[in-house]
Amino acid sequence: MSDRRLTPANERVAAASLRGRVDAPRYVEGSAAGVTAPVVDLCAAPGGPRDRQLLAGAAVTVFEREADWAFVQSEDDGYVGYVKATSLGTTCAPTHRVTARATHVYPRADIKSPEGVALPMGARVAVLTRHGRFAETAHGFVPAAHLSPLDERAADPVEVAERLVGTPYLWGGNSAFGIDCSGLVQLALALCGRSCPGDSDLQERALGETQPPGTPARRGDLLFWKGHVAWVADPDTILHANVHHMAVAYEAREGAIARIEAQGDGAVTRHARLA
Repeated sequence: MSDRRLTPANERVAAASLRGRVDAPRYVEGSAAGVTAPVVDLCAAPGGPRDRQLLAGAAVTVFEREADWAFVQSEDDGYVGYVKATSLGTTCAPTHRVTARATHVYPRADIKSPEGVALPMGARVAVLTRHGRFAETAHGFVPAAHLSPLDERAADPVEVAERLVGTPYLWGGNSAFGIDCSGLVQLALALCGRSCPGDSDLQERALGETQPPGTPARRGDLLFWKGHVAWVADPDTILHANVHHMAVAYEAREGAIARIEAQGDGAVTRHARLA
């Protein structure tokens, strides 16, 4: 059975690449678009629950537009769902990524001008020109210190995740405005130039090498539970977006393992080490 989250097909249309594998009334190649909103929900159905989020500059393939919604697939991780059609547009190829926790966008290259939208860490922009300390983008003027070229990659995903300590927990969230456990893993790896699925069950199947029981944990390892994932910050501490704290927070590793099992969510299902 195909995974809805990764299969670009609904009851009306399917990607042409699925012809012969998925029954559909119509097959389409799809068209390219980019996310122009700072953050947009990727929903399971039009007006339905949020599965994940996409950030500004993310590339998608649009397979269908129906009323106010577009049926899309993310180019980054293959995740499929519906986004508000107004959040999409034609974008210049991104050149930079926001690497600060978040940044303001100004109408002029002036810190005293009234800020407009805010872009979260991981949002991608095309820098058009430089104006002193500012980079001009299609959104407006962004402090250049908050941007890095796309080919500059962080070395330590845990350090990236640590920039988000205190960020409020948001189911399906992928940004500094709200994030969940798998979003924290995906965003940290994205800034390190590493591809990563969107949900923790997909991440558990795809990431790293499984460590035998009893292997000492080290920074950068991942611990998985059923429906949850956490970074190992050091042998005794994990870092995760979690409902217990309703935030991205550090927690004693053994205490967290005991707490999660005691609340009925089971034991650690996998200890993974990234290459």
